[in-house]
Amino acid sequence: MPSTPERPTRVRLDRKGGPILVDGPVEVVTEDGVTHFSHRPTVAVCTCRRSARYPWCDTSHRARAPKKADAPDCPEEEPR
Repeated sequence: MPSTPERPTRVRLDRKGGPILVDGPVEVVTEDGVTHFSHRPTVAVCTCRRSARYPWCDTSHRARAPKKADAPDCPEEEPR
């Protein structure tokens, strides 16, 4: 279903290093000029370039995700 003024294409950004989620179907043209097409209702487009299925996200970014700010570097000791 192509986007229209009544139903524009929706793009969701996640600033945590994940993919860009796009309401499909979608056509992506990579920098080398190759066109990739997906008929899925929502498509995850890779932004980290770690995906083996680039330009589609395969969650490879999770393997190198930065530690959460509130996560301790080592497990806390139990009180004695």
